[in-house]
Amino acid sequence: MTETIAGITIPDTPLVHEATELVRAATSPLLFDHSRRVFLFGSLKGAHRGLRADPELLYVGAMFHDLGLTGKYRRTDQRFEVDGADLARDFLLAHGRSEADARAVWLGIALHTTPGIANHLEPEVALVSAGVETDVLGFDLDEITAEQLAAVTAAHQRPNFKENILQAFADGMKDRPDTTFGTMNDDVLAHFVPGFVREDFVEIIRGSAWPE
Repeated sequence: MTETIAGITIPDTPLVHEATELVRAATSPLLFDHSRRVFLFGSLKGAHRGLRADPELLYVGAMFHDLGLTGKYRRTDQRFEVDGADLARDFLLAHGRSEADARAVWLGIALHTTPGIANHLEPEVALVSAGVETDVLGFDLDEITAEQLAAVTAAHQRPNFKENILQAFADGMKDRPDTTFGTMNDDVLAHFVPGFVREDFVEIIRGSAWPE
């Protein structure tokens, strides 16, 4: 059955149904609802900005973008964004999507916490970040009408979202603090993990193995 929220239709395809169930089984309601809002907000911003993404690819990018924070799919040897990106790439290839499609979704997920790059790439990349920036940071809310905002948050509510998503970030990264170097993720660990010390890029350069 086709589902439409705020004028955005959830793609009614076997790939999308399977992606939905995979994410629902792996995540908390917090992350599931957040991921659905990322798809909806990304789609709404795409319409506002004149960007046309493949709906299936944008959906998988949005739904898989935080899987690296979950107990089932979390690793400790790489950034959580790459965990989700790798899973999405393998999922899409297994479902017959092209290498180029899988690469675009990989980039969309891998770059969603790296501001200023994704918006210069394909719509499937740019709109995952746009959706995340809307839901987590409240950026560019003027691109979404009050009616659209109400419809999205009625379908996927945000109870105490700010503090809950921060805790989810901390829980998903505290066992791999080294992977947060050079990203905004070290802000989270600095607030939530006692004893965490940020790496200093300037001191890394000064203390490198070069003799001068």
